[in-house]
Amino acid sequence: MVLELGIVVHSVVIGLSLGASNNTCSVKGLIAALCFHQMFEGMGLGGCILQAEYKFLKKAIMVFFFSVTTPFGIALGIAMSTIYKENSPSALITVGLLNASSAGLLIYMALVDLLSADFMGPKLQGSIKLQVKSYVAVLLGAGGMSVMAKWA
Repeated sequence: MVLELGIVVHSVVIGLSLGASNNTCSVKGLIAALCFHQMFEGMGLGGCILQAEYKFLKKAIMVFFFSVTTPFGIALGIAMSTIYKENSPSALITVGLLNASSAGLLIYMALVDLLSADFMGPKLQGSIKLQVKSYVAVLLGAGGMSVMAKWA
């Protein structure tokens, strides 16, 4: 549920940035990043939702919220684009606080709940070779996302 909350807040902020942007150069980069980001985020969240022992209705609601939050953020950004000034102090503070809160939630969930469960499992603890491969994969994934963030 905490992971879902972090992703929902993050998706609204991303959609808001995309919808409120008037610069076509930044829109192209945001769309490219958004497509990859949402795809991998959806796959990760979908796996977590499937593993969670919730009833069907709760799972359906979680999938629904993930599906509609980015389009909602885009629509909100388009609606606010006439009054929303990207560089105004209040907009920067609001977006910064929302980004910081969602980033903190996502980092916490990634490190404490998701990665620790995999890395502390008996399969990984029993093989040094598998541990090294897993650490390399995590570092390559984090590096790849950093490159995408720098580019976008």
